[in-house]
Amino acid sequence: MKKIIMLIVLVLTFTSAMYAGPKDYMQVGERLKYEVSFLGVNLGTIEMTTDGSEDYNGNKIYKVQADIQTYDGIPFVDLKATFNSWADASMNFSHKFTSNMKKGDEKWEYQQLLMDYDKMNLNIKIWENKELQDEKDIKLTQKINDGSSLFFLARQYTGLKRSIKVPTVIDGQLFDTKLNFRNKVESVDIDKVDYPIRTKYFDGQADWEGLYGLSGRFEGWFSDDDASVPILAKMNVYVGKVNIELIEWTRKGWTPPKAK
Repeated sequence: MKKIIMLIVLVLTFTSAMYAGPKDYMQVGERLKYEVSFLGVNLGTIEMTTDGSEDYNGNKIYKVQADIQTYDGIPFVDLKATFNSWADASMNFSHKFTSNMKKGDEKWEYQQLLMDYDKMNLNIKIWENKELQDEKDIKLTQKINDGSSLFFLARQYTGLKRSIKVPTVIDGQLFDTKLNFRNKVESVDIDKVDYPIRTKYFDGQADWEGLYGLSGRFEGWFSDDDASVPILAKMNVYVGKVNIELIEWTRKGWTPPKAK
């Protein structure tokens, strides 16, 4: 019996070393910029930045930021938003999340989400033009991710070879995000790189609705290397399926891997 227990411990330890912690993809100062397009029309950009590492209530976290904005002159679409996530160093859940989003010509909505895992409580506050509009607490049954930390969680599991469900908080509600890591290597072409990039493909299902109707099935191609940089994604929104393609990057020592 002792040998069996020791074997289980060794297997769990090895598995944790492979999949539970951040790999080389976490790099402070990394900046990844993406262009969003629909049927060849460029709609706007998404910029992801890893700002730094710090102590947050006794926990090591990475502060990450997402800036989203549409281009001028795009009909029926006018979006500007900044999301900040205090993601746990394991990159498996987050401790805090804030969003600042333009809701109209003179209206901004600010949200703050505080995760207290000692009490298993999620506190949500919403302001409109600096006036508190709503506050509520939601009981948690497990640790959760926000939309920004989910981006980084996916990067470390591309070699997992199985599906996982990630508890996710979106617009003050709890949902599951299903990620199918197929360990499938594919070649991808993007405009900013003059050769095919070697990537790992995965897909998933968002059981929630985000910005501009983001929901349902999505696909992603991440660089097949230690950096696991997202190269291309396809997602469903109100207007249909949009492409999200890497157009700029700042990452020390990284070059997109070339497909054979």
